[in-house]
Amino acid sequence: MKKLLSLMALGLALSAGSAYSASHAGAAPMKSGNSACEATAAEKKLAGAAKTSFMKKCEADAGGGASAACEKSAADKKLAGAAKTSHIKKCMEDAKPAAKAAEAPKK
Repeated sequence: MKKLLSLMALGLALSAGSAYSASHAGAAPMKSGNSACEATAAEKKLAGAAKTSFMKKCEADAGGGASAACEKSAADKKLAGAAKTSHIKKCMEDAKPAAKAAEAPKK
């Protein structure tokens, strides 16, 4: 009788655990990121390293507007080599605070 009760308790505990994981399987990830990239990754059913790689590329592409502007600025100044690399790097760093300020919620 004790074995039967023990097995029933164990079965109940396991089923409750799987029910919990099933209800939280589609929960939003803890890390906030680009929701469009998250949605696309979910749509493609990516997981693990493939999802990480996709997210990195997607987020880099999403910030491509500043990158394109910096590339154009370097081309307009006819920069090449290390000067071009340095200019683009500084331009991208300068663009980050401006982008964060634009995204900040207004109260």
